[in-house]
Amino acid sequence: MVSYCPICGKPVYFGEKKRSLGRDYHPLCLKCQQCKRQLTAGQHAEHDEKPYCTICYMRSFSPKGRVRNCKSDIFTIENIDRHGKRQTQSQS
Repeated sequence: MVSYCPICGKPVYFGEKKRSLGRDYHPLCLKCQQCKRQLTAGQHAEHDEKPYCTICYMRSFSPKGRVRNCKSDIFTIENIDRHGKRQTQSQS
């Protein structure tokens, strides 16, 4: 059975497919919907059934500010370095 790429709508044949989050993509179609970076199957976020890299997803869809009950910071893209580690005040 041939599946169809959710990005371009064309058939995805067995030898070329990249399976991610339950869908089959063409390798060149599996890219961030914002920055257009190639994504690794299963290693990305999704919003409205579209793939996003973690950085673009956090910038666009993560909550900003503080958690009301615990008063701790929410990790936003501004306070996480490019290696995924939280920056301290002295690093900013």
